[in-house]
Amino acid sequence: MPATFPSDPQVHHAVKLTGVTAGYEHNIVFDNLSLEIAAGQFVGIVGPTASGKTTLLKIILGLHSAHAGKVQLHDSTPANKVKPGAIGYVPQLGSVDWNFPVTVAEVITMGLYTNGRIWPWLSGQEHARVRDLAHRLNIDNCLQHHISDISGGQRQRAFLARALINNPKLLILDEPTSGVDIKTQHEVLHLLSDINREGISIILTTHDLNAVASHLPWIICFNRGIVAQGRPRDIFTNEIMTRTYGGDIVIVKYQGHLLIANSTPLNFNGDNQ
Repeated sequence: MPATFPSDPQVHHAVKLTGVTAGYEHNIVFDNLSLEIAAGQFVGIVGPTASGKTTLLKIILGLHSAHAGKVQLHDSTPANKVKPGAIGYVPQLGSVDWNFPVTVAEVITMGLYTNGRIWPWLSGQEHARVRDLAHRLNIDNCLQHHISDISGGQRQRAFLARALINNPKLLILDEPTSGVDIKTQHEVLHLLSDINREGISIILTTHDLNAVASHLPWIICFNRGIVAQGRPRDIFTNEIMTRTYGGDIVIVKYQGHLLIANSTPLNFNGDNQ
């Protein structure tokens, strides 16, 4: 049986869902879902298109209301009452209007306005924070570039800096490796691992099974509910992948590494649920 994270009263939770039912009008996406993610975990959520991954993120973010159940962050705070800036969010980059006239520096600065501030100008400390984040994420050489004039990897780093500007305790990313090359995928996941080691809890959704098998310590297989969760080597099996995706998935284990391929065409496009 795949490993599950222990339900321990001594464990502090970044996210805790209890009996959550969610959907849109008469379409129930998932029903009576319970999920616990411990503070400090680095978790990847994988599953097919329209399996409810994005809806789950919206529930956690407080952007979509559950029909029933309880959603708590940081042990006790309801998701829709969480302090602005306590969660950093990186959306699917496919939803971004790249023609909007904004520079990389301005994208990062936008993160400061999630806390309801009124004044449009930044303090010296905030300017320094923008520069420090840009330097750390290796985009300080393009701060004044239009967001459409930089590479996919640099765009992802710019939006990651925007999410980190308020020093969040929880970071949520929707498809952070979508649309970038393999080298950039690995760079982004290495960067997220470094951020996680600083104590920030991270939850991401992805279709890049091989990337998360190599980099993430904990995986949740999701298809309108939790199919399985655990360490990649425990849950990336033919049986669990077939139950998750409804098609034949080939799992190859070689010299301590996992290689995952689909033997039938599966729809791995971006979620709309």
